[in-house]
Amino acid sequence: MNDFQKIVTNKFIYVPLLVWFCIQTFKVIYELITTKKFNFKRIIGAGGMPSSHSAVVTTLATLIGRYDGFNSSEFALALIFAMVVMYDAAGVRRAAGKQAHLLNKIVETPGLTNVQVQERLVEVLGHTPLQVIVGATIGIIVGLVA
Repeated sequence: MNDFQKIVTNKFIYVPLLVWFCIQTFKVIYELITTKKFNFKRIIGAGGMPSSHSAVVTTLATLIGRYDGFNSSEFALALIFAMVVMYDAAGVRRAAGKQAHLLNKIVETPGLTNVQVQERLVEVLGHTPLQVIVGATIGIIVGLVA
């Protein structure tokens, strides 16, 4: 088996990526149904319910725990990595999204600034704690089933 085949058939790679793709596709379909507009940016964009970031890292950590052992150093590494990613998604990136929202409002307020903006700042960057929890739950379930 060549290296490419090993990568493509590696469960630790394709299952988390498949989870990411499914969640992002769900977000596109959900937005299409609720807004009647097709927004392809949702397939690669951040934010929204559920957190694909959380789902991907918890899927990976759960798979590693199942196959290498929950007492392995690989699982410990994956778990800590997952915690950092989820903290970042719900903390730092969410705060940056809130700041972007406020800055967009300030710049758009007539007479408040003379700043000319070519494009709005991206506001949907992070996740609420509930979005992270739902994403993590999906990841754990998929990791246990796969």
